[in-house]
Amino acid sequence: MGHKRRGYLKPMANQRVKSKEQRPKLRRRTKRKLTWAAVVLAAILVGSSVYLWSASRPGQWIRSLGNQHLGSAEEKHAPYNSDPPTSGPHLPYIAQWGIHTEPIVNELQVHNLEEGGVLVQYNCPQGCPDLVATLKTIVLRYPTQVILAPYPGIDRRIALTAWTRIDKLDDVDEKRIVRFIEAYRGIDHHPKSFF
Repeated sequence: MGHKRRGYLKPMANQRVKSKEQRPKLRRRTKRKLTWAAVVLAAILVGSSVYLWSASRPGQWIRSLGNQHLGSAEEKHAPYNSDPPTSGPHLPYIAQWGIHTEPIVNELQVHNLEEGGVLVQYNCPQGCPDLVATLKTIVLRYPTQVILAPYPGIDRRIALTAWTRIDKLDDVDEKRIVRFIEAYRGIDHHPKSFF
C-alpha cells in the first residue's frame, strides 16, 4: 500500500516541476489571449459607438468621394454617388449663401458643403410658391452656411444635403429640416494638416 502511494505521489511531483517550468510560458500565453480579447472588445465598443452615433444623426450617410478641386464645372470627373451630391470633386470657390432662384451646378454646391454648408433644394416642375415660401422662412434664419435653391430632377420634392449626408422629403417638415441644418451647419470638412 505504501508503494502505491509513492508511485502516485511521484507523478504529482513531476507535474509540479513541469508546471514551474511552464509557468512563464503559460503567463505569456494568458497575457496574449487577454490582450487580444481586450483589443477585440475595444473594437466592438468603438464600432458600436460610431454606428449608434451615426445612426442617431439626421439623414442618411453617404460614403465620401473626397474633395478634389476642379478647374471648371466642365472638367471630367468620376460621377457623384448621390443626387444631389454630398461630396466629391468641386470648384475652388463657393456659391453665395442664402436664397437662389436658379439651380446651382453640382461642382459648385459641393464646395459649399465642404465649407460646412447645408443645401435645401426643391423640385417643383409645376411651381410651388407655398413650399418655396416656407423653405425661405426656414433658410433665412441662418445668415451664412445655408442655401435654398431649385434642383430639377430629384426624385422627391425636397432634398437636404451636407457633407456625406442627405435627407429627402415629399413635404415640408420644419422640425426635420431645422434638425438637419443645425446638426451639420458650420462643420468644416477641409483636410486637416498635422504639421
